[in-house]
Amino acid sequence: MGDVQVQIIRKNDKPLDITVPAGTRINTLTGHFGIDEDSIAAVKVNNERVSLNISLDVNVTLEPISLDTPEGAMIYRRSLAYILAITAQKLFPERSLYIGHSLGNSYYYTFTEGKKPSEEAVSSLKNGMLELVKKDLPITFKHLAYEEALAIFRKNNQTDTALLLDQRSESRVRVNVCSGYADIYVEPLVPKTGLLSAFDLMPYKDGFLLRFPAVGKKTIDPFEDSPKIFSVYEEYKRWGRIVGVRAVGELNARVAQRTIRDYIRIAEIFQERKLSKIAEEIYDRRDKVKAVLIAGPSSSGKTTSAKRLSIELMVMGIKPVAISLDDYYVGTENTPKDEKGDPDFECLEALDVPFLNKQLLELFAGEEITLPVFDFKSGKRKESGGKKIRMDRRTMLIIEGIHGLNDALTPRIDREMKFKLYVSALTQLNLDDHNRIPTSDNRLLRRMVRDYQFRGMTAAATIKMWPSVQSGERKHIFPYQNGADAAFNSALDYELAVLKYYADPLLRAVKPGVPEYAEAARLLSFLGNFAPIPPQYVPGTSILREFIGESEFKY
Repeated sequence: MGDVQVQIIRKNDKPLDITVPAGTRINTLTGHFGIDEDSIAAVKVNNERVSLNISLDVNVTLEPISLDTPEGAMIYRRSLAYILAITAQKLFPERSLYIGHSLGNSYYYTFTEGKKPSEEAVSSLKNGMLELVKKDLPITFKHLAYEEALAIFRKNNQTDTALLLDQRSESRVRVNVCSGYADIYVEPLVPKTGLLSAFDLMPYKDGFLLRFPAVGKKTIDPFEDSPKIFSVYEEYKRWGRIVGVRAVGELNARVAQRTIRDYIRIAEIFQERKLSKIAEEIYDRRDKVKAVLIAGPSSSGKTTSAKRLSIELMVMGIKPVAISLDDYYVGTENTPKDEKGDPDFECLEALDVPFLNKQLLELFAGEEITLPVFDFKSGKRKESGGKKIRMDRRTMLIIEGIHGLNDALTPRIDREMKFKLYVSALTQLNLDDHNRIPTSDNRLLRRMVRDYQFRGMTAAATIKMWPSVQSGERKHIFPYQNGADAAFNSALDYELAVLKYYADPLLRAVKPGVPEYAEAARLLSFLGNFAPIPPQYVPGTSILREFIGESEFKY
C-alpha cells in the first residue's frame, strides 16, 4: 500500500516528521505527541477534527486536541452525553431519553414519556455511567450501511435520529460505537470511557442534570441555578412539542411536505407575542420605569428586538427614544488595555459611565440634553452635532449595549427606574434525541453571515475572532443575566435552514491550510443535516433579517 508522510505538531516543541505505512491508525502514534496520552480527546488531521482510531491513507499533519482546551471540552461533553445514552438504553430500554438545553456547565435531560425520573433512577444512571468509566471501554468510529443504521436507530427508539437520516442521502452512515451501542456521529468522541471520570448527575425539575467540568478544569464547580433562563427554555421546548418541531428531522419534514411557510408564520407570531408580553410588563411599570436596558451576547438580534419592542410600546402610547452606548466610548487613547496589550473595547471602563449617568439624571429631571456622537474613524467623541432630546411623562429611553444588565453602568439611577431585558438566541431545536444544538453555533452562523453581508469579512475571519467574542460574553454578560426583569428568546427554529443558504459557500471557501478549517468543516457537516429554506420566505420584520439583509428596519 506504500507509505505516508506524517508531520506531528507538538506543544512547546518542534514538529516531528515521520514515515508510516499507509493504513496506520492514529492511536498507535500518540506516543509521538509529546503529551500524556490520557489528556488527548481527539486529533486534527490536516486541520480537521477526527477520532483517534481512524487510519491514515494520505500525507498528513497531525495535531492533538487536549482535553483542557475549548475544543477538547466540547468533545468531552458530547462523550459524556454518549455514555449516558448507552446507560439509559440498557437500564430503561422501554423509555426514550431526551437531551434538552444547557444550564451553566450542565445539560438538562428528561424522558420523553413525561414521567419525572425518581432519585433512585438518576442514581442508577450515574452508577451505570461510572461502571462504563471503570471498564475503560474503547469508543470507536465506523461506517454502517444506510439501511442497517436506520434499523438500529429504530430498534433503540431513536426516532428523531432515524428521521434525521431522511435528509441525508449517503449510502454509508458514520456512527460512534461502544459497548454494542451505535449512535450517529456528529463529531469525534474521546477514544475510551476511562477518560470520562469527572461528571455528576443530579435531579432537577422534571428531569435531571448531567454536570461536567468547566473548560480547563478537571473537577465540577458548585451548581449555580439560572431559573429565568431555564423557564424561557422550558416554555420554548413545550411550544416545540405542541407544534411538532422539536428536532431537525421534524423541521426537514415540514420542508419536504411544503408546509414550511405556515410554520415560519407560526414561529414569527409566537415570537412577536412574547415581545408584546414583555412590552406589557414594561407598560404596567410606566409610572416608575424611565429606561429599558437591553443586553445579550453577540448576534442575539438585540438591535431588531429593540426596534420591535419600541413599536410595541408605541402601540401602548409610550414614546421610545433610542440611546446608543457606542456614543459614550471614552476613545481609543483612554480605553484600558487587555492582557495582550490591545485596547479592550468591551470592558465597562471603555465607556464614559459618569457622563452617561449625568445625562440620564438630567433627562429624568426634565432637562434637555444633546446626545453625544462618537466618531469611530478618529476614535474620539464629537463635540457637537448630536441630537437634542427631552423627556416627558410618556417618554421612555431604550438603551442597548453589552453592559446593560450590569448596575455598574448606571449606578446613579434607582433600580425601580430601570427595566432590564436579556436577549439571546436560545434555540430549543435538537439534532436528535441525544445531540443538542449549541446556542453558540446558532449565533456564530448568524454572525458569520452578517459579517460577510455587511462587513465583507470571510468566514475564516469570523471564526478566528469568535473565541475572543465568547470570552467577553462570559466576562461581561452572562454573570448578570439572572438580574434581568425579563428574558426574550430571539431564536427562530427554522433559521439555521435559511442561514445554510448563505453560510454553506462561505464555509466551503475556508481551505485546510488555515487553522479555522477545523471549525468550518464541523459547521459544514452540521448544516448538512438541514433541508434548505429559501430566504425569500423570511418576513421583512423578522429578527433573522438583521443578519441576512433586506430588513424593513433601518440600522
